[in-house]
Amino acid sequence: MEFNEKLQELRKSKGLTQEELAKELYVSRTAISKWESGRGYPNIDSLKEISRYFSVSIDELICPDEIITAAENEKHETIKKYTALICGLLDILTVLLLFLPVFGNGENEAAVTLFGISNISLWIIIVYAAVIGITVINGICAVVISHLDRPLWNRHRLITGVVLSVITVFLFIVTRQPYAGIMCFTILIVKGILMIYDRTTGK
Repeated sequence: MEFNEKLQELRKSKGLTQEELAKELYVSRTAISKWESGRGYPNIDSLKEISRYFSVSIDELICPDEIITAAENEKHETIKKYTALICGLLDILTVLLLFLPVFGNGENEAAVTLFGISNISLWIIIVYAAVIGITVINGICAVVISHLDRPLWNRHRLITGVVLSVITVFLFIVTRQPYAGIMCFTILIVKGILMIYDRTTGK
């Protein structure tokens, strides 16, 4: 009998719904549904909790091959979680563009902060600030979501963060702000490396 079938049997033997079991195990109902449908395995801590709750050994719950699969899944999920977290922190890091002197202010003048620019129109400065602000907010959301059991939300925030980085790089290049553009491009490259690593280790 597979793990998902054993879990269903154990749950029904106690007359519990998926939601009730989720509360007992301190996980989401979605996690129970995923485990019982065979779409995933619990992590080691959850396996121990299931074992304790139903008074059965881990060996009775899951076979060695399934344990290996569960460990690999846990490793991949952890990598995805930390990829989303680091990319979120990189998005938050763009707030430095509001305070660092990385903006040109004329050919013969030293670099200035965003709000020290005097040689371009106010609406362009507002666009800069808006894009930076949206990127930072996206980063904060990504950091918060990375601590939740929501892989799809993590993926959405990751994609949104990359799109915002591309827009920011393009905006600074088009408006001839090379230092700010290089900073954002560096962040984009780091995100790209993290996402490639995430994809290759997730196979």
